[in-house]
Amino acid sequence: MNPTPTLIHHHGDHIAVAAPGTGVELLRYVYRPEAAWEASKPYIHPLRTLSGRAVTGYRPNDHRWHKGLQMTASHLSGQNLWGGNSYVHGEGYRALPDRVGSMAHRGFDAVAARDGSAVLTERLTWHPYTGETWADELRRVEVHAVDPAAGSWALTWSTSVTNRREEPLRFGSPGTAGREGAGYTGLFWRGPRAFAGGTLLAPGGARGPGLMGHQSPWLAFTGEHDDEDGHATLVFAHAPENDHTGAAGTHPAHWFARTQGYPGVAPSFAFHRELVLDPGDSLVRRYRVLVADGALDEEDIEGRLAEIPW
Repeated sequence: MNPTPTLIHHHGDHIAVAAPGTGVELLRYVYRPEAAWEASKPYIHPLRTLSGRAVTGYRPNDHRWHKGLQMTASHLSGQNLWGGNSYVHGEGYRALPDRVGSMAHRGFDAVAARDGSAVLTERLTWHPYTGETWADELRRVEVHAVDPAAGSWALTWSTSVTNRREEPLRFGSPGTAGREGAGYTGLFWRGPRAFAGGTLLAPGGARGPGLMGHQSPWLAFTGEHDDEDGHATLVFAHAPENDHTGAAGTHPAHWFARTQGYPGVAPSFAFHRELVLDPGDSLVRRYRVLVADGALDEEDIEGRLAEIPW
């Protein structure tokens, strides 16, 4: 069994999780309310490797609403739970504050560290600008598989979003609204500025900017640090029950992945077309993020993912 991380709850603000033995803070899960214009919602920042090197960006000057790793909804039935300007086809990005909604922390059902992992289970509500409850979310974030010998650890993020409206919730993106290649929505990672120009890799040796809109069970991003020598690799993976190809007849997922302009990755569930969630139905997804020191190749990635059962 892997060693158990330590967990400290700073009530009303954030939960910190640290690596066993070294005390390196692996992440902070921040749930305090923040600026309304930035679509206030919980997020993880900083996210760190076992060596203590940060692999997330926070409120960069190009997109103040980008905050580490967070669940987002860029176009949701006409509302923007992503933050900042809203994309309008034919007009571009516009400041439309009455479209900017939020995701609110309601409470934790569990906050515990034992048996090799640290787990938090959170209840949230999703709101348009006018404040009604459009959805309930049950979220689970687990830190586990801490492996000092391999120089990596795993974060598993599970979510179940239930539509509480009397009409369908329509999950979209600027891509579904007409902006080609802008399919960002869902679980979104913003990397540090130093990672711009990094390397994207997918199974079968696929690599590079052409992975924008790609479909695969995992996608990796390798960046090089400022200040300290060396690289880090983040591997974003779908759980087996997530349908990443659409072959089962459900809504397909595509990777939003960019290295130029800014480093960012999202397993988008609305890249080319909207996902429609009927009243009372739940959108259920589970993702894994492997956080590793060094530049991993495909063999390394496949080996480490295989060692961490779902």
